[in-house]
Amino acid sequence: MPTSRRQLLKGTAAAAATLSLDWTRAQAQAENLRIGLIYDLTGPFAAGGSVASSVGAQIAIDLVNEKGGIGGKTKIVPVSADSQSKADVAINEAERLISQEKIDIINGVYSSAHAVPMAAKVEQQKKILWITTAVSTAVFKDKNLQYVFRAQIHSDQYGQAFAGFIAEHAKGKLGMDPKEVKVALIHEDGPYGVGVAAADEAYAKEAGIQVVLREGYSASAPDLSVLVTKLKRAKVDVISHAGYNPDITLFLRQARESGLRFRMLFGAGAGYSQLDKLRTAFGADIDNFCNIDPVPAQLLDPSKLAPGMGDLIKTMVTRYQAKTGATDVPPHCSMGFNQTWVLLNNVLPVAKEKYGSFEPEAIRKAALDVDIPAGGTIQGYGVKFFPPGTPLSGQNERSTPVVMQNAGEHISVVWPTNIRTQDPVFPLPKGSTYGT
Repeated sequence: MPTSRRQLLKGTAAAAATLSLDWTRAQAQAENLRIGLIYDLTGPFAAGGSVASSVGAQIAIDLVNEKGGIGGKTKIVPVSADSQSKADVAINEAERLISQEKIDIINGVYSSAHAVPMAAKVEQQKKILWITTAVSTAVFKDKNLQYVFRAQIHSDQYGQAFAGFIAEHAKGKLGMDPKEVKVALIHEDGPYGVGVAAADEAYAKEAGIQVVLREGYSASAPDLSVLVTKLKRAKVDVISHAGYNPDITLFLRQARESGLRFRMLFGAGAGYSQLDKLRTAFGADIDNFCNIDPVPAQLLDPSKLAPGMGDLIKTMVTRYQAKTGATDVPPHCSMGFNQTWVLLNNVLPVAKEKYGSFEPEAIRKAALDVDIPAGGTIQGYGVKFFPPGTPLSGQNERSTPVVMQNAGEHISVVWPTNIRTQDPVFPLPKGSTYGT
């Protein structure tokens, strides 16, 4: 039966509508960039800083999207994954994002125990892994990674700060030569703890500081009383502790019960950066403990940063407090925000404009072009990635940690001396629960 003119017009209109819908969808897809976010949203690492990092990353994404997206054109669509504080889940989620969600960029990773194998997996598939939080030097050391980048500090730098602080202040504050200071290094036995302790030991020995005990333990250990006993017998002056929230709580509780005394305790980020949780458990007992980590941006003097950084910090703090209801804004928020901000504002626009796309190869080239001087980020340090063929290929060569000291609700930067906001209290004052 011949097709009528009316039927032909109807069919043509339907086809045109379908084409229009397909074109609209294609345009919408073209104007969006999907990025995977992997953080521990549940499990012990969640409260140890991973959730705070994820919130910081989301704030950065929100701010860029509110201004029209990358280059004012491309909106970011985050695809979140919960690694559940388990390495196998983290690897499976990375694989799912790449193979099923067809995502080329993964942002996040709190635990170094997850970052080491995940970096190898993502590198193998030539996708981008943009690490915001995990610090182990082992992620990059001698791996010659091409598609994995980290603007965050690395664990060797914890050792530099730890030994540098003691060497600078032992004589004036303790009345001791650095070589007379007895140091104990205790740590969870994953890549994070092992990396920090190894760096502490290497730089302490370089400075002539005595390391009288170095001991690791499982982060899930139910009892650390034997470790506490060893510390008491060694009569240590200073303890460096790399741990997460549950094991730190267990250690400090058993140390208090057994009467362990020392002149100072240095945390190495992670659980020691979650001061609100430690204060809930220990109150004033933890006053004047030191903590080495990338600086929470709000502690810096904005006049010493690049123009606009001060306002950006205020916005991050306000939004974090609004999202979480928290008073404290931990360093992990700044980590998640800062590294994500660099990716969205300093890398992806260049990938598109200079190298033509958001494909991994274009992003890799754009990342290697990044050249942010000191003071150019909210955490005070600059960004320049070590190039391929170097021992730390993909790691930021300009990242720096600080030594912070807490007293009640107040946190101060006490090292390095050129940017400190307070003279350090060292040793712990008389009356301290853990002081000698």
